[in-house]
Amino acid sequence: MPNFSFVPLEGTIQNIRPFGDECCSSLVTLQTSEGTVTVVVSSDTYVISEVRLRRGMTVAAFYDAQVPVPLIYPPQYRAVILGRKQPNETITVDYFDETLTNDDNTLKLNVSPATDIVGSNGQPFRCSLVDRLLIVYYTNATKSIPAQIVPRKIIVMC
Repeated sequence: MPNFSFVPLEGTIQNIRPFGDECCSSLVTLQTSEGTVTVVVSSDTYVISEVRLRRGMTVAAFYDAQVPVPLIYPPQYRAVILGRKQPNETITVDYFDETLTNDDNTLKLNVSPATDIVGSNGQPFRCSLVDRLLIVYYTNATKSIPAQIVPRKIIVMC
């Protein structure tokens, strides 16, 4: 597995503006529970379902904690993955082992027949989920260790 460490930023979009000389990049200002942050959304960012970003939208952005960030205020991160977040919904990005437990043993997937499992291109995914980077949408989790969830949707990053 590649050496990634995805960190989530959840917040409401306050502003969207062009970034630098690149026509394909923008700076998205988020109001999070911990304050204001800026997220760079570039052509390399995987925007889930190619959703059009707009002010007032609640999103979850994930950046790679292994990549250096500039020491500026507000903090600025390069989004690797960004998606729209519904109220009371959690989105996580991680690798899962043969028991469908994530790398840090905090989350275990209990996939149901109702779970929508698709590839990053939106097409049905019918192969193993083991050792693949997954974007997981869920609402409720048990208080056990690891917490167990029944995902609403899983996107497999091929």
